[in-house]
Amino acid sequence: MSNLEEKIEAIEEVSDLESLQFFQTQAHPCSYLENEVASTVFLSPKQSINRALYSQLSDYGFRRSGTHIYKPLCESCQACVPMRVPVALFKPSRSQKRTWKRNNDLNIIQIDDIDNDEHYALYERYINERHKDGDMYPPSRSQFQNFLSSPWHCASYYEFRDCDRLIATAVVDTMDNGISAVYTYYDPSEDKRSLGSFVILFLIEEAKKRQLKSVYLGYWIKNSSKMNYKSAYRPLEIQSGDSWVLVN
Repeated sequence: MSNLEEKIEAIEEVSDLESLQFFQTQAHPCSYLENEVASTVFLSPKQSINRALYSQLSDYGFRRSGTHIYKPLCESCQACVPMRVPVALFKPSRSQKRTWKRNNDLNIIQIDDIDNDEHYALYERYINERHKDGDMYPPSRSQFQNFLSSPWHCASYYEFRDCDRLIATAVVDTMDNGISAVYTYYDPSEDKRSLGSFVILFLIEEAKKRQLKSVYLGYWIKNSSKMNYKSAYRPLEIQSGDSWVLVN
């Protein structure tokens, strides 16, 4: 039995998940680390999903992309580490306090749908200018719809507007155990605002208001410059085995 097969069996043998079926993708070049090969495990698309199951899977390090629940599970690499911010313990740095103050003028509105020309135009510009080397380039309207929508009634969207101008959107899932930051896209010309950082700070405050324990930020990769920003929110929790470990 290969190392990867053993990892998949370990997921399937977790008592609460043993009835679920998972599928493994073929190995492919890693999007984050050069000279590494990646593989992903997906929950069967036939599986009925509700908020409770989604929340449980998130505690085992799974994420959502559109209608797919997935987790990196690679043969020879364990660089993708699930992480979350325990909001009750979070202490903003001086830089984060300045970012918060710098964006106090924004109007923040929660909406139910982003499938319109205004939002797609912002998303398209963001991908074209910031992520030409990523899996989502080139952007398309169908990709935008499939990637950010959710059929489980857990997704919501926050608009960040400078007066009437849309400059950022946060796609978030509300789970039983916290808020999952699914994706954020923003105006690349607004560098001075540090909008990516501000959105995370906003979600931490939103989780506190809703009395939710954590903000899930996806996967952190130590040697990936694209992921460095995630380690700035302290203290944080990283997943080690089936447990979450606090890192100050």
